[in-house]
Amino acid sequence: MHILVCVKQVPDTTEVRIDPETNTLDRSSAPAIINPYDSHAVEEAVRIKERFGGKVTVLSMGPPAAVEVIKRCIMLGADEGYLLSDRAFAGSDTLATSYILAKGVEEISRREPIDLIFCGKQAIDGDTAQVGPGIARRMGIPQLTYVQDIEVGDIDEKEITVHRKLDDGYEVVKSKLPCLITVEKEINELRYESLPNLLKAARYQPIILGASDLNADLTQMGLKGSPTSVAKIFAPSQRGQGEILKGSDKNVVDILIQKLSQKVV
Repeated sequence: MHILVCVKQVPDTTEVRIDPETNTLDRSSAPAIINPYDSHAVEEAVRIKERFGGKVTVLSMGPPAAVEVIKRCIMLGADEGYLLSDRAFAGSDTLATSYILAKGVEEISRREPIDLIFCGKQAIDGDTAQVGPGIARRMGIPQLTYVQDIEVGDIDEKEITVHRKLDDGYEVVKSKLPCLITVEKEINELRYESLPNLLKAARYQPIILGASDLNADLTQMGLKGSPTSVAKIFAPSQRGQGEILKGSDKNVVDILIQKLSQKVV
């Protein structure tokens, strides 16, 4: 069984800052990490491989420095990694990104057919949750989104059953393979990296593919292929501190009622 996982290198949003002069993300202010949802996608792929055998390949798109996110996936148990890196990809929105990644998946599949594709639910630097479904749509395969549990029976039947997370419960869906799954963090618990995987990752070099390797349409990638763009990013204004009323007598209650009444008006 060949499982492919799409992963992304993102800035750690707990430390990222916004440049007040340019109103853009100052990515240099935060370390680059693997998108947390993608870590769980890799973990789930590795667990299925351990159960049924096969191979886990990871695919990422980004600058040359993004090889580090692929090395991280090797630490987690992936077997092979591809990086899509080309200046022609710069400025791609989610529509163009899904096109580039889909072409990457097609190229890998030509080398070795793919049975299952995993993605994280969304990337923490964009929160759109559009790229995974975009890949599935372009490839014409079923998409199972917001998955929190997977049931794999007889893999020879080429079927998979998942539990999709809903606001008020979950939905059980069965699909034929190949299909694309986007996962929630609840799907598993990440394990510690093993020493053999750490040693392998230290010397591993991913396969790098550019636009010319994908037989892709240049008008569908980068700024040319992106119908949307971010016009402005800004930090929300500082909220004023709330007022605390102390005491236990009726006067405090009367003051509170008066202030609430003023707010309603």
